[in-house]
Amino acid sequence: MNKLATRAAYGDAIVAAGAKNERIVVMDADLSHATMTCGFAAAYPDRFFNAGIAEANMTAMAVGLSEMGYIPFISTFAIFGTGRAYEIVRNSVAYPHSNVKLALTHAGITVGEDGGSHASIEDLALMRAIPGMTVLVPCDEDQTHKAVQAAVEYEGPVYIRLARMPSSNLAEQPFAIGKGSVLRDGQDVAIFTCGLLVATALEAAEQLAEQGIDAAVINMYSIKPVDRKLIHQYARKCERIVTLEEHSVLGGLGDAVAHELLANGACPILKLGVQDQFGQSGKPDQILKHYRLDRDSVCEDIGSWMRRD
Repeated sequence: MNKLATRAAYGDAIVAAGAKNERIVVMDADLSHATMTCGFAAAYPDRFFNAGIAEANMTAMAVGLSEMGYIPFISTFAIFGTGRAYEIVRNSVAYPHSNVKLALTHAGITVGEDGGSHASIEDLALMRAIPGMTVLVPCDEDQTHKAVQAAVEYEGPVYIRLARMPSSNLAEQPFAIGKGSVLRDGQDVAIFTCGLLVATALEAAEQLAEQGIDAAVINMYSIKPVDRKLIHQYARKCERIVTLEEHSVLGGLGDAVAHELLANGACPILKLGVQDQFGQSGKPDQILKHYRLDRDSVCEDIGSWMRRD
């Protein structure tokens, strides 16, 4: 199965979007060869701005460009774009509902040897908490292209979460803000997942089937707004819910799903993710295994949970 990092897919997608829409401009914080905006810089040098290592300034500059009618895409590492520049994102982008897009890469714990300081495991929680912010987590190349296009068409702030590690290209799926997609149906347990771990969830579901556990897999690529109808549908159908994400279990996909479940009646839920810990340095595959986010660990933890009284 072909693999491509969503950050690389973003690099291609923003060039393609720029060819169709001259209002698109791209800004980067001296990381264009890592965020893959270097392709846009080469294709449209008059619409690319390197702000240097000044993420807050870059974000404020993007607001100014949006007020002039442009559609600015900000790109840097997720830890900097959502963390270091948080107050500017909150007060200058979201508070006036500016038409600024944050396409931030190297999210989650799979940043490899960059280590715990760069492992962004709080970004979904930060962006979800901002009123009016739309949050998207594409899982593969096709969804990344669709997420970029959806962001261009949407009037208002959007956060697109992108990964450094390559992910499997899956069968084409529909994509719409506020929706999710069912990749595998099942009746015993529903696994809600996003981004890099969608492929892991599908693999774990196959192993669970060998144990007699019929698991549905739902790709929740839109974290905010979330697909409430789909959550309630599978809560009724399966009566057990698992969330799987490359993010802290606090404030991310797990809490978005849990919020809907708690508001509409109880349903057992298991949140698999980073358990209130920082990330660390290491090979991505080793890190995923350490945090029990690899296929075998996910299968084992869901299976053990399902067998409890």
